[in-house]
Amino acid sequence: MLFFTIRRFVQSIVVLFLAAFAVYWLVALTADPLAQYREQNPRPPQAFFDAKTKELGLDLPIPVRFFRWLGHFVTGDFGNDLAGNAVKPQLFNALGVTIRLVVGALILAIILAVVVGVYTAVRQHKFGDYFFSAIAYVLIAIPSFWFAALLRKGAIGLNGVAGTNVIPTVNEETAGISLYESGWPLFQDRLLHLLLPTISLAALSFAAWSRYQRATMLDVMSSDYLRLARAKGIPWKRVLVRHGLRNALIPVTTVVAIGAGALLSGAIITEKIFAWHGLGEFFIDALTRGDQNKICGYLVFAAFFVILFNLIADLLYAVLDPRIRLS
Repeated sequence: MLFFTIRRFVQSIVVLFLAAFAVYWLVALTADPLAQYREQNPRPPQAFFDAKTKELGLDLPIPVRFFRWLGHFVTGDFGNDLAGNAVKPQLFNALGVTIRLVVGALILAIILAVVVGVYTAVRQHKFGDYFFSAIAYVLIAIPSFWFAALLRKGAIGLNGVAGTNVIPTVNEETAGISLYESGWPLFQDRLLHLLLPTISLAALSFAAWSRYQRATMLDVMSSDYLRLARAKGIPWKRVLVRHGLRNALIPVTTVVAIGAGALLSGAIITEKIFAWHGLGEFFIDALTRGDQNKICGYLVFAAFFVILFNLIADLLYAVLDPRIRLS
């Protein structure tokens, strides 16, 4: 298991390096840090553009600029944005907000998907199966931005009826609350603000993952070794959980790992609707301004999380099925 883990870890580092190079190359080709100056009227003289090009290192070949940027990046220096502010604190502040949302949604979606997937498989063609299947199909069919907008509109209506702000509908916390509150009151406020975005983000993932869990569970339940275990007199619940669920989780683990990375990028729409100041706002602002350091910082971190979740999936895969690490 140790050799398997080391091998997967080294492979992940290589993939991350290639992803970072590809990201930097594409951003360097498409984003123009001097675009804001070219649109000015009157336009600055050519000497200004020559000086800026030299100052930002845009006259150097892209591979040279990449290794120079990477050398600073791995030491924690993410460079400055076009306004001269350090990218690192901006990126980490936005990352903290988004991770708070994604982790909550991920935990909720996984728990619901496994529980509902197993339940609907065991209760196949019964009322519970039809009920949860209908909910899953509806959630899969609804666009994520529309579902989030519906949740927000429903909460605004509820707040209007209650006459108070029972469920917060915008921002990751009440404006300015961190200046005068801390501990439990601050945590409670942030928890309430998490409610709608978490449900919005988790619901669509849960719907797809629960259907996959149901299909793999049905496949496992019809296998010979499970029938043999039942014939030997092992209790049904023990057969289901210890032998059936463990094997049914193997393909689902891969789907969840890939989906977790997509969840991070999918949070951009949810953050926009609920006015969260996370990675979505950070990325859109960087993209609009053509800020290479901010765009590269965001994309490399997004690639890092996708590769990290795939590494976790590989390790879980090996834990659930020891034959994998032997091969």
